[in-house]
Amino acid sequence: MKRPFPDHQAADAERRQQVGLFRYGVIADLIHLERGERGLYAKLREKAQQERDIPGSLRRKVEAETIRGWLADYRRGGFEALVPKARSDSGSARAIPQEIADRLCEVKEQHPDYSVTLVIEELKTAVPELPEGVVLAPSTVHRLLSRAGLMQKKPTEPTSKDRRRFAFEKAGELWMSDVMHGPAISVSGRQRKVYLVALIDDATRLVPYAAFLLAENVVAFLTVLEQAIRRRGIPKRLYVDNGAAFRAQHLSLVCAKLGITLIHARPYQPQGKGKMERWFRTVRLQLLPTLQPEDKTSLEALNRRLWAWVEGEYHRNPHRGLDGDTPADRWATCSDDVRLPDRDTSDLFLFEQKRRVQADRTVSLDGVAYEVDATLVGETVTLRYDPARPREQRSVQVWHQGKRIELARRVDVYANCFVRRDHATKTLHPAGVEPSEATPPSAAPSIPAGLRLRDFDAQEAEHHRPEGDEEGIF
Repeated sequence: MKRPFPDHQAADAERRQQVGLFRYGVIADLIHLERGERGLYAKLREKAQQERDIPGSLRRKVEAETIRGWLADYRRGGFEALVPKARSDSGSARAIPQEIADRLCEVKEQHPDYSVTLVIEELKTAVPELPEGVVLAPSTVHRLLSRAGLMQKKPTEPTSKDRRRFAFEKAGELWMSDVMHGPAISVSGRQRKVYLVALIDDATRLVPYAAFLLAENVVAFLTVLEQAIRRRGIPKRLYVDNGAAFRAQHLSLVCAKLGITLIHARPYQPQGKGKMERWFRTVRLQLLPTLQPEDKTSLEALNRRLWAWVEGEYHRNPHRGLDGDTPADRWATCSDDVRLPDRDTSDLFLFEQKRRVQADRTVSLDGVAYEVDATLVGETVTLRYDPARPREQRSVQVWHQGKRIELARRVDVYANCFVRRDHATKTLHPAGVEPSEATPPSAAPSIPAGLRLRDFDAQEAEHHRPEGDEEGIF
């Protein structure tokens, strides 16, 4: 889920770490061999014949001498010796600003046959005055376009990969999703970075739902997916990245319950997510530069501005990839087979946690104690809840042996002070009512009235009243 250009220094550090991990994976079974042991070169030649996904490269094989060099580096300096050194000018003027990077990608996308030099010249024609200190070195631009998946091999070159352009005919056949790093906004008086979590329909380029959120985890993604399904139906396939949020077990469970085929992109293959990347580039070029200060005062304000742009501009503008149709028009003409939910799907998105009910009939969830039915003491129950809701507004379902029992109640320790307990039957009775007179368990209220504090005061006054005093004299 990493964007190519969120933070140059952080992205470069992560890229170098990925390269180090890749190199270690290649030599991992060789590091314990004794120096001078026979058979090393045979193993190096065998490894050199294997095809691999090499980070940041279109090559598929590594030379035997290169692998031997990595092994020597590891023996000399450990894992850190396998991590490429950071450039001395990293983060300086050599880095390409985000806006210029997006424009370079757009030029290359419009003219796929252009060389790197022609792409640079085309950009300089469109943007005569580059930001001060920006130098568009061909090697830097080539690396940028390669990471964006725009430096394809020539069609005449043989390749074992099938990377044909694809497009589904019907709406809802395939949705793509990814996350983009967004701007900083004010949240509770301090600046917080936000993330744009979005879904796009492959056949129509329509955005079922998108939202700026404060995190890029599975909770954030499922919030967006739930809203998208409510608005645009259930997709047949969902194509996502390999980030932790998209690999979460709960996402797989939700997709299985909804009948959605979950597809993960191949690592280091950005070409398959081209439509999603192009939409993010449109957001960066058309929406983010137009944001006003008032749009960044809160998350709600930013999302209102987002949807005003999506519905008012993006969905209504002709799209080059749709032969001039707008996403809204294309959706209207090919959405007849979209599968709509036949029931409320809210419960399908609830998270689950198992808890053992304590002797005081309580369970704990995210630091909050909840009270459940006394008959569940010692049993293991399943708590189902929406983690996106604030804890004070959260309702927690209690399930046992596949059946929903009740809604858990937050423990009120003060109210529990005035509940009278019958230890013989382990049931609760209102004050002043004997067990024999109590309401049968089936009709008993879930929260008894208990003994009120003023009842204690009345009993205390009766005990200390002088003999002969009549009620009401004072």
